[in-house]
Amino acid sequence: MSPIESGVSQMTNDALSTYLHMLHVFRTALLVQALLLSSLGLLWAQQDTSTPPDNTRINQRDRKQSEPTADQQKENSNDRELAQQIPRALVKGKSLSSHAHNVKVIAQNGAVTLKGPVNSEQEKQAVEAKASQIAGADKVNSEIQVAPNQ
Repeated sequence: MSPIESGVSQMTNDALSTYLHMLHVFRTALLVQALLLSSLGLLWAQQDTSTPPDNTRINQRDRKQSEPTADQQKENSNDRELAQQIPRALVKGKSLSSHAHNVKVIAQNGAVTLKGPVNSEQEKQAVEAKASQIAGADKVNSEIQVAPNQ
């Protein structure tokens, strides 16, 4: 074999070796990613099954004609404005949880009813204070519940 042929052969072997090494690294990386994703999927899929979710009592309460619900809210501009301003103010409160941001606000004839769960008594007070600031302290009826610690 001539020196040129042996150099080309050596270069080809080096390229093949590099290719096989990179292929091995790529396969290993894919395997690691697959294992990590499947592990995360399993962790994410696990749920606390000790207490199944049950809001039957709340649903029964809201079926009563005397209970204000969002579908009973009047379409006058005053009530619509209240029902928009309070949630906006709650969302601006960056220290509040998503539960507090999603409290139901039902406005009827200038009075506001607040419903839903929050994470703590402090959050409940903060939501009530924001609503009172906007609607007036004597115009807010709070039916907010503090969610039990999980």
